[in-house]
Amino acid sequence: MKSKILSLLAALLPLGLCAAGPAPDPSNRPAVEGIRPERVEGFTYVKTVGSISEYTLNANGLQVLLLPDHSAPVITFQVTYRVGSRNEVTGTTGATHLLEHLMFKGSTNFNSDKGNKLDQVLDPIGASNNASTWVDRTNYHETFGNEHLPLIVEIEADRMRGLLLRESDRQPEMTVVRNEFERGENSPVSALIKEITQAAYVAHPYHHNTIGWRSDIEKVSIEKLREFYDTFYWPDNATVSIVGDFDSAAALGLVGKYYGAIPRAPKPIPQLYTEEPEQSGPRRIVVKRAGKLGVVAIGHKIPAATHPDAPAITILSSILTDGKNSRLYKAITDQSLSTGVSGYPFPTHDPSLHFTFIPLAPGATHEQVEKIAVDQIEKLKQDGVTDAEVQTAVAKYLADAAYQRDGTYEIANNINTAIAIGDWTTFYTFDDAIKKVTAADVQRVAQKYFNIDQSTTGWFVPTAAKPAAPAKL
Repeated sequence: MKSKILSLLAALLPLGLCAAGPAPDPSNRPAVEGIRPERVEGFTYVKTVGSISEYTLNANGLQVLLLPDHSAPVITFQVTYRVGSRNEVTGTTGATHLLEHLMFKGSTNFNSDKGNKLDQVLDPIGASNNASTWVDRTNYHETFGNEHLPLIVEIEADRMRGLLLRESDRQPEMTVVRNEFERGENSPVSALIKEITQAAYVAHPYHHNTIGWRSDIEKVSIEKLREFYDTFYWPDNATVSIVGDFDSAAALGLVGKYYGAIPRAPKPIPQLYTEEPEQSGPRRIVVKRAGKLGVVAIGHKIPAATHPDAPAITILSSILTDGKNSRLYKAITDQSLSTGVSGYPFPTHDPSLHFTFIPLAPGATHEQVEKIAVDQIEKLKQDGVTDAEVQTAVAKYLADAAYQRDGTYEIANNINTAIAIGDWTTFYTFDDAIKKVTAADVQRVAQKYFNIDQSTTGWFVPTAAKPAAPAKL
């Protein structure tokens, strides 16, 4: 997702789909740094798209993506687990996120008792590290000087299956997560996103927020968390991505050394088969909380990020909401009815939502602003857009995409998004698809997806803050 949504939800960059093209010809496989990929011991070479080569670790099915870049002596190492809040059920909502926190509390060979827990090891070498959880995935990453790759691979391999998962760690981390939950509750836009999503999804687990319900956060047992960990955290449900200044043969050797002894999951990784039933009428929610200005938000049902219509939906979103020349900015903000507009499609593995947000200016009403927004969408559906609007939106997107890939971490983060939606090659193919979007494509997807009967509209209605309770004497 673009930076505006990243700052709001720590979400992902938007990637859509273009067909990946024909399978690579095995007789014409490119060499990676002088090595014939199909002959790397212990690995099966899969394909190369752009500068990224894919391998499978034969011992356990771990997917490995290599993107060498020798412009600076820096590497980003990332592990993406194909598990997120879509894999949670009542009682374990928020488990993926809580496990993300516990992944930093110690594993078999790296822990506080041994004096080598993560920060004790990584801080002295200047390595940055973090993690994030979203609906379709969880990722862990480090950026560091290239000489430290063996240590980083060892650390990540150790916590893939060696996590300590102690109750003494769960309790304090639960309070940290609960504080994050409460901060989200205090954000008008975050509250709207959560409640619109809950209304839009009836059956599919995108219904519940990634951070989980408060009661699950507080009450989930360490045994339940270990059960969840033992279900999903295996090499055949993960992808290792290495971006930066490394030798491919040496990097694969390290991955084989430290991950090769880890077995495949003892049982098949559970696959989600629940599909959201077709929506048959508009849905509405109202959030009333302390605040200063109201917000109108509209969520439209859209297909998964790997759908061929995703690029045209992205351009449609830009024409409607991106910048001062966008349709809704001119119709609403320029008329002093809002403080700005924004919109973005959530890039997800399963059918998703496109959100349009319009924070109200003082004196504007929800009814007035919503009507203008709906009328503008209907006008676009009826009259279409111009070639000039499409060209401007395409140029903006490509420029933003280039900016968002400036550095090894940024590249890895984009690859992470592509893995999560189900096809890492969209890291490259989406840009090509964006360039091919036409005005007719934009009008077609607007007519197909931006319909009232498949929408969920939310109003944030500010209320006066409650007075503070008197201090007890």
